[in-house]
Amino acid sequence: MSGAAGNRRRLGRGLEALLGVSTVEEAEREGALKELPVEALEPNRFQPRRAMDPGALAELKQSIAASGLLQPVVVRRVESGYELVAGERRWRAVRELGWKKIPAVLRDVDDQTLLTLALVENLQRASLSAIDEAEGYERLVTAFHLSHAAIAEAVGRDRSTVANAIRLLKLPKSVQQLVSSDALSAGHARALLSLGDGRRIERVARECVAAGWSVREMERHARGTPARPRSGGRASRRGVPPEVARIEAALRKRLGTDANVVLTGKGKGHLALRFYSEEDLGRLLEVILGRRWDG
Repeated sequence: MSGAAGNRRRLGRGLEALLGVSTVEEAEREGALKELPVEALEPNRFQPRRAMDPGALAELKQSIAASGLLQPVVVRRVESGYELVAGERRWRAVRELGWKKIPAVLRDVDDQTLLTLALVENLQRASLSAIDEAEGYERLVTAFHLSHAAIAEAVGRDRSTVANAIRLLKLPKSVQQLVSSDALSAGHARALLSLGDGRRIERVARECVAAGWSVREMERHARGTPARPRSGGRASRRGVPPEVARIEAALRKRLGTDANVVLTGKGKGHLALRFYSEEDLGRLLEVILGRRWDG
């Protein structure tokens, strides 16, 4: 089995399968742990994530300050020193904490594997926007000439998930920014693509954000059917407790579709998720189950 083919088969099973260690103690037992100067490391040039959540980084700093760094960063050698393969948030956190050295594991990886690992690490942590994810996939296509099927195998996704993600890059840049900022979900974005014309897409996207349309309402507009007044959804669900609204917003972001939490009693209720095609249902099941749904 060639190295590239082997890497693609193993990546979908998680970072540990390729990197070989998951904790500082394991790396130390195997003799793989190094203490490297924090300032000798530089960010992964293929990092697909444009922005890091300041709140999440603050929580990580607090955890590291209290318990130490439990998982080493992974690096590769470059002319200027070392480049991060995995663990940029950990590196940024310890640097802000004033650490001079950081536990690290050295690995020999090529550019293609570096980009794929960065995608896998972020996808496993659900920290990429839909546009960042799409751009990462597109880079694997253009820079390394990988097919959608090969990318799907590498990152542990379904081929249709990869193809649908890349399609989002056909949206006007202004609409991509709305998706990146969570003003629109990936579900809204997929519905907008059916409008075809860029100016119309931008206009309808602005109307959607202003009115708080659900994905279903966006679908109606894409079909040329005006949205009906509704009792549910973001714009008209008045009186919903703030904590429930936050849960719904988090679910919409993670799943890329409408999500409603319906309370039926103290501590009781049910969760409603919407899907709009068999393919969309398969995508949702894959996100929820963490693997492709084969029936």
